[in-house]
Amino acid sequence: MKLEFVINNDENGKLAHEVLSGRMKMSRLMIKRIRLYGRLLVNGMPARMKDPVFSGDQMEALYEDEQKPASIRPDCVIPVLYEDEWLIVCEKPAGLVTHPSWQHMDDSLIQRLSEQRLHPVMRLDRETSGLIVIAKNGFAHHVISVDTMEKEYLAIVHGAFDPPEGTINLPIGRASDSIMIREVREDGHPSITHYKQIKYYPNNDISLVRFVLETGRCHQIRVHARYLGHPLVGDGLYGPLSDDYPDPGLPTIGMETKIGRQALHACHLSFHHPITHEKLSFESDIPEDMKKLLV
Repeated sequence: MKLEFVINNDENGKLAHEVLSGRMKMSRLMIKRIRLYGRLLVNGMPARMKDPVFSGDQMEALYEDEQKPASIRPDCVIPVLYEDEWLIVCEKPAGLVTHPSWQHMDDSLIQRLSEQRLHPVMRLDRETSGLIVIAKNGFAHHVISVDTMEKEYLAIVHGAFDPPEGTINLPIGRASDSIMIREVREDGHPSITHYKQIKYYPNNDISLVRFVLETGRCHQIRVHARYLGHPLVGDGLYGPLSDDYPDPGLPTIGMETKIGRQALHACHLSFHHPITHEKLSFESDIPEDMKKLLV
């Protein structure tokens, strides 16, 4: 990892480590690694982390990772929308886990992308499709993680929201009798979801809804939607055909057989590049299996 930049007027007189933690959002651990095992230069000369720097100074921070930046291999089912030496943005297909688990040791998204280590900044459930950002090193992962990220999803739900636009502010926690199921509960973590119904389809009594996450709890959209009586179509954990929340009398239960996963797609992703600080924005169209529900 090599960072090179010029000290600006706002940073004049600050200590070197203050600039790295401030502008570059570098963690204390990374600063320590550079101090102990890397190199810090100011105007081409060795410098210490506690040395002051001044406007116009050229700063260079170098830390040699044990591993070279990951090389991404082409995969016909994983479109890569953006790639540089720091990160990639791709579209995860439904049915593929983000990273290895005890049930999926050899068939995860990051394993298909590279044999080298990758750092997913976010996680999508196995059956959720759409945009995901993956860092190529720990520094990029940290910087993107601590910054603000905009994430939006499209979902198809049973019924229609009333009102058609609003905010769901309900705490979510793990169900007491399950390691996987989440539920709305008073002692849960604060969870905020904004929603807007895009279109209601009266013939099938389903709605296309855009969800914007303000927090990022596990299964947040799925739990909030089910709690309000509008589970996602095809949701095997929280839908009307699930073991925990069965509702065989739901008028639209026939829609469950028309898609083999929960109808949820990460359609928008926006964040700042960890090095250039440029705002990157990406869009992804609703996939074909969800479109077929809306005819």
